[in-house]
Amino acid sequence: MTIHPQFPDEQSADGAFVRQPDRFRHWVTEDGSSGYPPASGRYHLYVSWACPWAHRTIIVRTLKRLESVIGMTAVDPIRDERGWAFRQGAGHSLDPINGFAFLSEAYEATDPGFQGRVTVPVLWDTVTARIVTNSDDDLMRMFNSTFNRFTESRLDLYPDYLRHDIDVLNTFIYEQINDGVYRAGFATSQAVYERAVRRLFDALDQLDARLSTSRYLFGSRFVETDWRLFVTLVRFDAVYHGHFKCNIRRIIDYPNLFGYLKDLYQTDGIADTVNFDHIKRHYYVTHDDINPTRIVPLGPDQDLTTPHGRERLSL
Repeated sequence: MTIHPQFPDEQSADGAFVRQPDRFRHWVTEDGSSGYPPASGRYHLYVSWACPWAHRTIIVRTLKRLESVIGMTAVDPIRDERGWAFRQGAGHSLDPINGFAFLSEAYEATDPGFQGRVTVPVLWDTVTARIVTNSDDDLMRMFNSTFNRFTESRLDLYPDYLRHDIDVLNTFIYEQINDGVYRAGFATSQAVYERAVRRLFDALDQLDARLSTSRYLFGSRFVETDWRLFVTLVRFDAVYHGHFKCNIRRIIDYPNLFGYLKDLYQTDGIADTVNFDHIKRHYYVTHDDINPTRIVPLGPDQDLTTPHGRERLSL
């Protein structure tokens, strides 16, 4: 039997998924020395509601109240061989900035020789007409502080006194959980799949224990690490548990992780950033190598709006 991996260029010889690095890593800097100064209305964010990496940037943009400062357009959740597309539909639209039909046109405009996979998020500069960055990590940091002069929010998701600890836990969560579900789902050998799944659930077990005595990962206030974890947790039972075969346990089976997920989901503005229709249709329809019928499941029947009771951990 011939096995066709989702992204052949990102598959190792032993059947492991190895994610490509971000191609564009320029920064918007407060002093403008990078050539990209902070400005209201200059930059536009291209995202997919379905993508967890893009979701991180949507969340920080929301928490920092930057909606009027940085515009945003969502692509169609159904991605075919041509890549992410701008189409008019529920929760997605045509490109109002450049009139691109496909996000690949933004990549080609920035780097005519680009050969890699086109990904979201993308921060587009309307002045230079090129991509600033396609790194969600960098965008989370930029949105957290670089545009502070344009917002009344003084929320700091990357405080100085926690930066080392945040970086360490970010790496753990990325390797074992955020990317771990993909390493399981895109594995093309049994051994690689089992190794990824065991590491994933060992990490979830550790975090469930950590959250038994702490409202958030670093105490009584959330930081960027919480939102990096959230985007995987909120997709887990709907997609990763079945579609990616991460089925040892569900998040709802973890008393602390599930309460924590509900706590974050109920944060002002966050529920509006979660589009389960886009999430489920993207994975189950786009990944036809994993789900050839493209049937989208109706479930799970999961209510994230019920009381979580985690306020007691902040006392």
